[in-house]
Amino acid sequence: MSLKPLEHDRKYGELDQVVRAYLGLRADDTAEARSEALDAYLRHTWHTRPWALATAEAQLREYAKNPPGRLRLRLGEFYPVPDVGLADSGIQEWLLVLADHIRRSVESGEVPPSSAPRTHWEWHARFPELGQLLGGWFSQDMPDEFADHEAALQDYLTTTDPALTARLTGELHELLALRLDDTACAEALAALGMEVDPPAPYGPAAWLRAVADLLATPGP
Repeated sequence: MSLKPLEHDRKYGELDQVVRAYLGLRADDTAEARSEALDAYLRHTWHTRPWALATAEAQLREYAKNPPGRLRLRLGEFYPVPDVGLADSGIQEWLLVLADHIRRSVESGEVPPSSAPRTHWEWHARFPELGQLLGGWFSQDMPDEFADHEAALQDYLTTTDPALTARLTGELHELLALRLDDTACAEALAALGMEVDPPAPYGPAAWLRAVADLLATPGP
């Protein structure tokens, strides 16, 4: 039988976060250099959950040293490492390389410089509620479901818990504080799941600012 959620998280929860940071990217870490994906994981985790780094290092090392045997594979009681473009024979060595890099980062205090997110995983890890809004209400199906952008936003606001809309407000201001130009802002919105253009006459950054201003305005 498959792993129960608590057992999965206890044994593999943070390992899963590390590996998912690689989806769509190259697992090209070496003993001397970290990949873009690992830098993204470290940059975000250092600033949000630094205590999780020790757990990640331990889970990576344990899985690499004790991969699932035939019985666990047959029963499904194991964590299946997603496809990161490596041969099965290279997975264990790669996981140990990641564990070594994370350990060095923790022991030396060396943190990737703060910056705007650089990977799909990092955008969603840093702006989860904005990703929920854009991917859920501003996908390519939006014109078929809502009269316009304002109607889609109002539907989100009326069906979403106020605590989450407050979180969205904070994420909008955090994204705007990055001061991205319109090209970079459009790329950020696309990474977060938006599949339609902002409404005329707004550019991407101006539309985000308008949404942020609307959310900051007290209701009647």
